[in-house]
Amino acid sequence: MTLPPSTRLVAGAAAAGAAALAWGALVEPRLFTLRRYALPVLRPGSLPVRVLQLSDIHMVPGQRTKADWIRGLAALEPDLVVNTGDNLSHLQAVPHALEALKPLLERPGVFVMGSNDYYAPTPKNPGRYLTKDYAKVVAERVALPTEELRSGMTDAGWVDLDNARTSLHLGGQRIDLVGVDDPHIERDDYASVSAPAAADATTVGVAHAPYQRVLDAMTADGARLVIAGHTHGGQLCVPGYGALVTNCDLDRGRAKGVSRWWPGAGTSAPRPSDAAWLHVSAGLGASRYAPVRFSCRPEATLMTLVPEGLDR
Repeated sequence: MTLPPSTRLVAGAAAAGAAALAWGALVEPRLFTLRRYALPVLRPGSLPVRVLQLSDIHMVPGQRTKADWIRGLAALEPDLVVNTGDNLSHLQAVPHALEALKPLLERPGVFVMGSNDYYAPTPKNPGRYLTKDYAKVVAERVALPTEELRSGMTDAGWVDLDNARTSLHLGGQRIDLVGVDDPHIERDDYASVSAPAAADATTVGVAHAPYQRVLDAMTADGARLVIAGHTHGGQLCVPGYGALVTNCDLDRGRAKGVSRWWPGAGTSAPRPSDAAWLHVSAGLGASRYAPVRFSCRPEATLMTLVPEGLDR
């Protein structure tokens, strides 16, 4: 029996859709990728500093492949680990997240919390991910064991940068780090830790969600690099087009990877020659209720910070 062209077209489209769904749900979320960048942000004469960023792990008990991959990142021997939040996606996930991080907790590290370190995800229609409604925080939220997670990281020596700052000596130079609690749920209070960048140090800003108010404030103070996550890189992307959403007020073109930022970058303000660098991680996971990725592999990032003028 020969099917009419219209029927064959519908059948072909259905098959292609099923294949894309299977890829996005079963294959791509497990294609963990390490991104590498060299960023010229250090003072002249500084030694390179290797920074490993982890973000949006969204751990669920039983995710052994993801946990093993994260543990394996310790072989990179980074000078500093920066965790930009959303480590959890389940009420019982804290021990599993800490076990995955265990070898990296032996390295110098800093962290900020994301909304999914405070509150458990709720069931949602995955299609809502492409709408503004997905970003709304539900009124009734189930609290996660946040303090257990926080203690697990601070007890190992990592510094909590939630509305806080610290200084580390890495590669023979001073790195000032300043962070905020999650702007997505309005826990950020940058004003309480704001300070002009020191002339004898490099300032790095850290946030979970890259909201423009935070990026503007950090770079206005002289941060040379801001590190964030939250966007999942768009999570569901169109090949050749990129992210459809960012789940915050950052533009789609900066949904993942490296770009430049300066106060007013979200407007028509011209880019200054000394604009800061911004890195937004696409993250390693997703909500347990929307565990799908398409054209946006899960990732961690190794950034090699080099002196200005040595971008190679």
